[in-house]
Amino acid sequence: MNHLRFLNYIDEIARAGSIRQAAERLHVVASSVNRRLLDFEEELGTPIFERLPHGMRLTAAGELFINYIRSHRSALDQTRSHIEELKGLRRGQIRLLVSQGVAVSFLPRAIALFQQTHPMVEFHVLVLDHVQALNALRNYQADLALVLNLPDEADIERLLVLPQPLKLMLHRSHPLASQREVRLRDAFNYPVVLPDADFGARRLLQRYLKRSSLTLAPVITSNSFEFLRGCLHHNQMVSFQFEIGSQDEGGQLAVRDIAERGFPSGELVLARLRGRQLEVITNVWVEALQKQLQKPRAHIHKA
Repeated sequence: MNHLRFLNYIDEIARAGSIRQAAERLHVVASSVNRRLLDFEEELGTPIFERLPHGMRLTAAGELFINYIRSHRSALDQTRSHIEELKGLRRGQIRLLVSQGVAVSFLPRAIALFQQTHPMVEFHVLVLDHVQALNALRNYQADLALVLNLPDEADIERLLVLPQPLKLMLHRSHPLASQREVRLRDAFNYPVVLPDADFGARRLLQRYLKRSSLTLAPVITSNSFEFLRGCLHHNQMVSFQFEIGSQDEGGQLAVRDIAERGFPSGELVLARLRGRQLEVITNVWVEALQKQLQKPRAHIHKA
């Protein structure tokens, strides 16, 4: 690479019109650049710069040589670009399995941010529950799973675990929206809409209520989080969702903490099939995803 570095020196002299200015731009000693240039001209058998009172100017031979340098650098840059593509840093496909709560708001934003710097990377996203996600990983249907309450299995490697508190969701005009924390007893005074019993948020809430005197009587249940969000615009309804799925991009909904102390949390798990080697671009995505999850209010511990 010393040869390439010296070619860069010559190009910079031609651009600057001065050895001193070129050396300053390159952060090297001017005398060293001049000595290397003189040695090169001697080896070439002809000067490539005219020494003028106020700077340097390319000779006819120098013009030919500088064109060679620039075309050579352009070809080298293109070759490096192809190598980067072969290494998988620019192109590729990332196949993800995610919970519905992850897919609603967090994941679209995380992918959009990643594609700002990796625009040629394609994502294929499957929305599955935690049991389906395990089977899909084992069947090589995806590279990674980002799933709520994924069971801890011997053949599944947990790359990251994020505790997920349950949140109360309601319309911003709701009477309870003025409170920072809301007691379950107060929330249950309003119509409750919930995910089906198979969803983790519902199971977590019901597990806690077994130890209390409160009774859960939802007026609507559904397997669609988008439908449940739509319900919150009517009849002062309230719902419950894990933190990562409780974000509202439109600003019409409010998210409040549950006031009860000791209320259990769920888990958001990033995982892959144990022993499976991921493509380079997928590993880059994992690093970017970790940064997104480590933003404020995300308390992560590595498994």
